[in-house]
Amino acid sequence: MQHQAYQPLLPVGNKYLQQKWDKASYDLHRRKVNSAKPAINTTPPRTFGHLALKLKKQKLEEEWAMKIQRENNMLREKISHIMKTTGAVDNRNVYSVKSLGTEKRQLEFLRITKDNEMILRRLTQCKSEYDRRSWHEDWLKTLKVMDSIARYPRGGANQQKVNHVEN
Repeated sequence: MQHQAYQPLLPVGNKYLQQKWDKASYDLHRRKVNSAKPAINTTPPRTFGHLALKLKKQKLEEEWAMKIQRENNMLREKISHIMKTTGAVDNRNVYSVKSLGTEKRQLEFLRITKDNEMILRRLTQCKSEYDRRSWHEDWLKTLKVMDSIARYPRGGANQQKVNHVEN
């Protein structure tokens, strides 16, 4: 605002000189602000070449690729050998399978078999506690009683059918 008169903050003898001094002081202040360096370092960290290249990792990957290539070559040679020859595979096992607990299992099986035979023998030799003949006689008596107290004779429907078919 150039058209207004300069008003110093403190009372002065000469406003023009005070304006000149204040402007010089302000310009100095602006130069200091522009040339000031930050108190905190905000620049990115330095990058080191040996960290970016990772030579060890490259070497391990090359060794791994060489190992895979070597195994692939071996497989290719085996397959070509099989293709050139008869291709027979030797898969016969001549050893016999042996179990450590075979004898114990066989002895236990024999013991259980003998126990079962003894129980069967006792069951077959044992005489029954129940008499089938007396049960049958009781049942016949029960049927006679049922016939005597029934309103309609037992088996009457069947006798009617038989009589109806004969007529």
